[in-house]
Amino acid sequence: MAVKRMWGGRFEATGAKWVEEFGASITFDQQMAEEDLEGSLAHVTMLKKTKILSASDADQIIAGLRKLQKQLEAGELTFTVENEDIHMNLEALLTKEIGPVAGKLHTARSRNDQVATDLHLYVKHRLPHVIWAIRDLQRVLVEKAEENVETIMPGYTHLQHAQPISYGHYLMAYFQMLQRDVERFEFNKHHTDLMPLGAAALAGTTFPIDRKLTAQLLDFQAPYANSLDAVSDRDFVLEFLANAAILMTHLSRLCEEIILWCSYEFGYLELDDQYATGSSIMPQKKNPDMAELVRGKTGRINGHLLGLLTTIKGLPLAYNKDLQEDKEGLFDAVKTIMPSLKVMTGMLATARVNKAKMAQATERDFSNATELADYLATKGVPFRQAHAIVGQLVLEGLKTGTTLQEIPLAKYQEIDPAIGEDVYHDLQSKVAVERRNSLGGTGFTQVRHQIEVAKHLLSQHDD
Repeated sequence: MAVKRMWGGRFEATGAKWVEEFGASITFDQQMAEEDLEGSLAHVTMLKKTKILSASDADQIIAGLRKLQKQLEAGELTFTVENEDIHMNLEALLTKEIGPVAGKLHTARSRNDQVATDLHLYVKHRLPHVIWAIRDLQRVLVEKAEENVETIMPGYTHLQHAQPISYGHYLMAYFQMLQRDVERFEFNKHHTDLMPLGAAALAGTTFPIDRKLTAQLLDFQAPYANSLDAVSDRDFVLEFLANAAILMTHLSRLCEEIILWCSYEFGYLELDDQYATGSSIMPQKKNPDMAELVRGKTGRINGHLLGLLTTIKGLPLAYNKDLQEDKEGLFDAVKTIMPSLKVMTGMLATARVNKAKMAQATERDFSNATELADYLATKGVPFRQAHAIVGQLVLEGLKTGTTLQEIPLAKYQEIDPAIGEDVYHDLQSKVAVERRNSLGGTGFTQVRHQIEVAKHLLSQHDD
């Protein structure tokens, strides 16, 4: 026998079971059960205070909802496809608990504003956890940067050795990227902190509701100012997914370098065993699988963002069933970025740095060429001329296997008699790094300053 739908008064027939399953969302939107009950409790409390419902009816509904909350927490609630979504499932369960009075809960609201409110609450509840997870990773970056201020490594452009830098400086670059991620998620809170409830289906309601009271009960900053916008807006979800995509892109870039640096050719890092795997055929292998997985999962987050943008791009106002597709990508994004951040935090905290290999890579790579050009410029040689001179010296050195620091002083003085023994001091990789103390540079003083600023920033958010 077909199940009678709560909305089925004007229908003479119901769809086939497979059609019902296609249209149902309970398989995934049950993840908002907690938020749905929270929204319902606020709604019925408002209905009671405004006397739209009698105190007796409201109290019965409140007691029933409280019981459902306890059952949900205990894992005792069972949801069915026949009831389509989390809203109808919970209303059916409430009716089973308290009888027909449960039907009064839906006074002055629609599933349109109800689902939008649930989604706002879902994102609102999770944003702080995302931000805390990013800050945990930032703390590890700062800790490792502080340990490696004077660890010298090649800096790269075009993946070619460019100039020697501090490994601590490198780590602080990712701290800054993550700080922008934090700020984006913090801004995401503003548009998430608007409440759709009370917009009803699209036009508001004739009942004398108090939307500001409901917003206060749910800890929203304010209700939406326009009922059409309230039920159709998913900008806050798009913002979350965009922020998640940028975050994962940052993690992916870091993972790419970790993967390269763990290779035999680089050998800069070795991951702790718990963040690597072996091979079923090659006994010697230690694969950076966790870094590869984070890099790979970036694609699915980018896909969720593009998917929702595409879903929304042609939707007329107000609510359309297409918006049922706004949730699975969001839910998956949360479930993807949280463990990804945790993995990155643990992986960096336990990675072993081969300081000697990093420093050695700067010794014969001509990454000190800019130092020599700068040195010549201080002797009065125009920089463009100095650039050409050093370029020629590098070319000769590559052919003869001679580094810039191995060129005899007499040869240097043929270029300019003012060149002295101090040129060899300036050509040392560590000195080259230490001297680059322009604001934000890789010089040790500047890196320590970056670290202190970062530590102060993080201390403002310590629990």
